[in-house]
Amino acid sequence: MATTSDIKNGLVINHNNGLWQIIEFLHVKPGKGAAFVRTKLKNLSTGKVVDHTFNAGVKIDPVRIEVREYQFLYNDDQYHFMNLETFEQIPVERSAINAPEFLKDGLVCQIQFQADEERVLSCELPTQVEAEISYTEPGIKGDTATNTLKPATTDTGVEIRVPLFINIGDHVKVDTRKKEYVERVKK
Repeated sequence: MATTSDIKNGLVINHNNGLWQIIEFLHVKPGKGAAFVRTKLKNLSTGKVVDHTFNAGVKIDPVRIEVREYQFLYNDDQYHFMNLETFEQIPVERSAINAPEFLKDGLVCQIQFQADEERVLSCELPTQVEAEISYTEPGIKGDTATNTLKPATTDTGVEIRVPLFINIGDHVKVDTRKKEYVERVKK
């Protein structure tokens, strides 16, 4: 058991019959009254974010989390990943993956486990992945000077907005958190 003085960003606690990750916190000591800790908690199973206030000194139940690298193999009704050290394969539910539409064979992801139960909590893709543009309207010579964007479809089927100079077959970097174009990759 720990107390509210042990709270830090990223800590996972067992709270209200669920696992919650502390996104941000603030220790508050008002001039009058007792101190408290204001937190933003994210439910690891639903992704819901809530504000919660703990009184100072209250006991909290931290949960030990392990993060390991796994490589994406294939998808049937679940997504299958392989541990890069032991070659053990595990299935992961779609809801546990932050951006499943960007998964490609061989992509290395960070998977969070609840250490004592070996239960998968989440799967995080890299913040930027490389994708090939499979369809977009053709660019016109001289379209490089403006900041205008057009729709494009990647090889994984995700529609993003790209600058006018991007053509079919170009490779681009995409931000998996915002699902936005970052830059063109030279091949």
